[in-house]
Amino acid sequence: MDDFEGLSADQVMTLEAYADTIIPGERRGPTDRAVAGAADGGGAVASGAVELMLSPEGGLAGVLDSLAEGLNEHARDYAARTGLDPDPAVPPFVALEFADRVALAQELLGPGHPEQDLWVALAMFSTMAWDTGAHMHTVDAMAAGHPGLTAMGFMPPDPDGVWRFPRFSYGRALAALHPRTTPRGDPQ
Repeated sequence: MDDFEGLSADQVMTLEAYADTIIPGERRGPTDRAVAGAADGGGAVASGAVELMLSPEGGLAGVLDSLAEGLNEHARDYAARTGLDPDPAVPPFVALEFADRVALAQELLGPGHPEQDLWVALAMFSTMAWDTGAHMHTVDAMAAGHPGLTAMGFMPPDPDGVWRFPRFSYGRALAALHPRTTPRGDPQ
């Protein structure tokens, strides 16, 4: 597990399990409990969801410990309501089977839940990590084989790290080039 400043190992596992519930991926190894292995390829966790959650620009870093504890409290309540006996060796949200994680996430994200805004914000970070690699430069993400960008077929840059798009994505130009556009494609 990476070193995530200010968060305990249990809090990181919990946040990873939530991110994996939003965009599932394959387990990182046979002992991985946070990632349920509900999908092939890398999901939100492999895409850097926790790193993005911790970024100062996102505004969540200071409350992630509380959000992880909140998820675990909701998981305890869910387990009690549904008659589950979760494994005490891991945090309560991590101990839930994937289907139960999904059911609980649906409750937390559902209209009318009093904490919906918090859980939607956390889910959005999981999504942003997967579909944009927002916590890193796109050139670096592509060079590292970022799971989300790769799965979506995001085109890599030219060898010099610049995107030039020599082919039109719709097979034709949709508009004329502005006369003051520089050779690099920048406006003047």
